[in-house]
Amino acid sequence: MIKISAQDFASVVSGSLHDISPSQILDQDPVINSKDASAKNFFVAFKGEKFDGHDFVSEALNSGAKFSLVSKSVSGPHVLVSDVGQALIDLARFVRSQLPNMKVIGITGSQGKTTTKEFLYSVLQNEGTTVATAGNFNTDIGVPLTLLRSTEATKFCILEMGARHVGDIAKLTELANPNVGVVLVVGTAHLGEFGSVEAIAKTKSELIKALSPKMTAVLGTYDQFTPKMADSLDLNTVLFGDGQIVRAADIELHGGFAHFDLVTPAGRNSVALQVMGEHQIPNALAAAAAAFSLGVKNESIAIGLTTALLSSKWRMQIETINGIQIIHDYYNANPESMKAALKTLVMLSQESGGASWAILGKMHELGSKESSGHLEVAEFASQLGVDHLVSVAPAVYQESNNQSSDENMLIHNCSSAAAVLELVNNISTGDVILLKASRSEKFEDLAELIKKALEGDQA
Repeated sequence: MIKISAQDFASVVSGSLHDISPSQILDQDPVINSKDASAKNFFVAFKGEKFDGHDFVSEALNSGAKFSLVSKSVSGPHVLVSDVGQALIDLARFVRSQLPNMKVIGITGSQGKTTTKEFLYSVLQNEGTTVATAGNFNTDIGVPLTLLRSTEATKFCILEMGARHVGDIAKLTELANPNVGVVLVVGTAHLGEFGSVEAIAKTKSELIKALSPKMTAVLGTYDQFTPKMADSLDLNTVLFGDGQIVRAADIELHGGFAHFDLVTPAGRNSVALQVMGEHQIPNALAAAAAAFSLGVKNESIAIGLTTALLSSKWRMQIETINGIQIIHDYYNANPESMKAALKTLVMLSQESGGASWAILGKMHELGSKESSGHLEVAEFASQLGVDHLVSVAPAVYQESNNQSSDENMLIHNCSSAAAVLELVNNISTGDVILLKASRSEKFEDLAELIKKALEGDQA
């Protein structure tokens, strides 16, 4: 965080100092988990449904935290406020106002936010000190926490922005005052929450509509809504995708990894992504378009994309056990991301000469599209030529048996992990397995069981 006197800190958050000298200089970064606390941090005590952060203040201070931000009196040095969440937002807004030369990039979209953020971080960190959202910490808590990690030396701050309700992104944009707003795509993720794709589009567009005049809108061209979001607004617009000023040319796939030429008005340079899947190209282009709008050289963008490695778990991660490839992709799931992962599955199995096994769990938050969304994925798998579709309880893909255009695809409905493991006995060297479901299905547990079975250790 930037350097600020304790007195000014308290004034910004409308709080009072306790066991802290008003003249003391504070520059620690906030943490909300006491286990992450060190001498470089102050602890923010949120009160949730299951835990009260105030119960962990002592642990945080014992771990080195310099003080705590709290809404009720505690032991040790602290700043007492009426609302911790609002205090954090007020502090982040103040810090942003003190860093006018720092370029802030906001990223939203129905899918690909975290991957795009990591691609862009890989590019911008070579241009100057860069702060980016940790994991997918993209809420009204996560965005302030990220902004508050910025210092006087920070050149770029990349903020992933998510939404559960209309107005969420507008609020985050007003707080962060981005120089660049990136909207990737409008899809069906969180359809159950918003009710319609049109409502999702309206929510994502809040980022663009809340940008200050003359700022830059970076927009994908993969749906009917996103490319039009800056229409009639006093913004610079950069479109990315097929036929746009930022695009991928001469695309090739080697072992599931995309190779292409990055084309922008600044030049043409080759890129070899280290992140699996053809569907990563739009995310890479989004990052490239944002970097281009910030004046980064084309060659530097290409290098940053080529060297980018995802730090987040369970996103198109591949491991090989006894000659069998497993694609771990269960951080999130919706029909669009399912289809993209299935494409990679089929391509890898064709290269290896083995059978393709799509072990799929339920996609959540699809609302009225829940049934049709799962059947759509099953039909797509059939059309691609997937050999085995394994539907893990509940059997949401079951009805597609009569709709498959490729009668060679076998559909297995498994009511338990044990049933899945029985099928694993039929998987052979050269086969490829895709494990994909919404995060709440906890497919990482199933993955561990499958790995043990493949290793011959089912004890």
